[in-house]
Amino acid sequence: MCGITGYFGNGNQEILKKMTQTLHHRGPDDEGFYIDENVGFGHKRLSIIDLSNAGRQPVSNEDNSIFIIFNGEIYNFLALKKELKQSHTFKSHTDTEVILHLYEEIGVEIFNKLSGMFAIAIYDKRKNELILARDRMGKKPLYWGIFDNTLIFGSELKALTQHPSFKKELDLQSLNKYLSYEYVPTPHSIFKNTYKLWPGHYLRYLNGQATKHKFWDISFQSSFKNHQLRIEDAVHKLDEKINNAVKSRLVSDVPLGIFLSGGVDSSTIAYYAQKNSAQKIKTFSIGFKEDTFDESRYARLVASHLKTDHYEKILTANDSLNLIPRISELADEPLADASIIPTFLLSKFTKEHVTVTLGGDGGDELFCGYDTFIAEQWAELYKKIPLIIRKKILEKIILNLPTSFKNISFDFKAKKFINGFYEDRKYRHQHWLGAFDSLQKQNLFSSDTKKELADSNEYDDIDVYLDSLKNTSDINKIIYLYLRMYMMDDILVKVDRASMFNSLEVRAPFLDCNVVDFANSLPADFKIKGFETKYILKKLMKNKLPKEIVWRKKKGFGTPMAHWLTNQLKPLALDLLNEQKIKNEGIFDHIYINKLLNDHFAKKTDNRKLIWSLMVFEMWQDKWL
Repeated sequence: MCGITGYFGNGNQEILKKMTQTLHHRGPDDEGFYIDENVGFGHKRLSIIDLSNAGRQPVSNEDNSIFIIFNGEIYNFLALKKELKQSHTFKSHTDTEVILHLYEEIGVEIFNKLSGMFAIAIYDKRKNELILARDRMGKKPLYWGIFDNTLIFGSELKALTQHPSFKKELDLQSLNKYLSYEYVPTPHSIFKNTYKLWPGHYLRYLNGQATKHKFWDISFQSSFKNHQLRIEDAVHKLDEKINNAVKSRLVSDVPLGIFLSGGVDSSTIAYYAQKNSAQKIKTFSIGFKEDTFDESRYARLVASHLKTDHYEKILTANDSLNLIPRISELADEPLADASIIPTFLLSKFTKEHVTVTLGGDGGDELFCGYDTFIAEQWAELYKKIPLIIRKKILEKIILNLPTSFKNISFDFKAKKFINGFYEDRKYRHQHWLGAFDSLQKQNLFSSDTKKELADSNEYDDIDVYLDSLKNTSDINKIIYLYLRMYMMDDILVKVDRASMFNSLEVRAPFLDCNVVDFANSLPADFKIKGFETKYILKKLMKNKLPKEIVWRKKKGFGTPMAHWLTNQLKPLALDLLNEQKIKNEGIFDHIYINKLLNDHFAKKTDNRKLIWSLMVFEMWQDKWL
């Protein structure tokens, strides 16, 4: 795992070193550079496979006509290498060199053959062409932009900002999206004219022109007739797919462990890891002193059941609060998922013992694990209730429920349900997941901002995705949006930044393309049956894990943010969102922000998501603008 950056156009050694140094946390073990007349490649290395200097990047082919830098892991590289050995000389045991020689053989067709996670830059000197590529599920980040006829790219935005041609201009359209989603969705970034490369795509930059090409996309096509598939057969196939995915991700030349929360996803990964290991697998969890947010006893239960070598750390509120001022360092683009805090602390603790870890990311999206999938079921029932009963009785009761600051409390879920129920169905899940809705943003934005955003549609990315899914069932459309938006631009970004800031590599077996393809080929009622989520995964694991783990309700990796905002974080909130600061910036209406704060402090309304989203943006703006 590494950090990559570079330019194609104007630049020099000093610029390239500054860009590369910003990514030191992603690769503290080594660095490498390649500079030619109009191209510069910089690389920071975290040594995982082949710990010798032979694995140093950039890597060139035998005649130095092609150069590559690469961030990620290719799990089928040994099989690919076997095919290439007859015609190529290998100087290392790395997957990077395999990608390079495979490109020599088949060009851009290579990306379909790579099984793993990757962000790749290739300079083909023969054609004077730059190629950038990103893996199928968007596991590894890759930003790019063209400024002054120079293409600049990097694993994180902070690398791009060090190039003198880069222009730090806030993109209000992206800010509008961020305030709705709590993240900036791909392909946008918070800066104007700067983009995230689409997953499953490669970009070619030749003669000053950038063209993007798709090599893979999520598909719900089935290789079998659904009515002929028995659930027992599907369970057997899923067992095989997950087992192979975990087994291939246990390959490492450095110590390896498992993130173990005690939920069914991470516990599943821990089960298959221990099954495929001759030694005790190391598992890691953190707990919290606040009971409603603590899952450590479930992690201990799984570790005891699987007989892993378990490591646990119980954290105080101060452990989390002390990290908050560093949020904008972790994510140099606003990300309002507060679980980045415990994810960072877990990564920091885990890194004390291992360099690589496996996690359960992707299970909720592939197998309909979120409460919003249950809410979708309730919505179908709720719409059958006469409108007058809904409006005059049920919703009056719900909206008058006392505000609780407990983790995913009933009143929080009920009020969110009502908030999203009356929205356009295709945007409903985003309303349930996100922060500000359109009406709230009308009150939030200043008059000047509203004028500039008059023609803006924060949900146009959803429309683009759905336009390509016209012959897909409603439930599969929802799954697609989760995989391509919430998981990719929130969950994976959170895990990547939190882990890589601690120089820890995280692998996600559920996001193996074979697991993804199989899960997406299954009938919907294999995933959510009535009000039971992750149905097939639970059937698979019911005799492998304790019942209490398999059938318990999802809890999530939460923080007591609502409570903190009325106590320890109140001074920071008042400082970041003070009236004079907001007026000077001219983006927001301070009167509305004051109302959000006061209503939350008085516990009239739980405004945690709205206030925290604004605080994260203000911290980001103070740091980067």
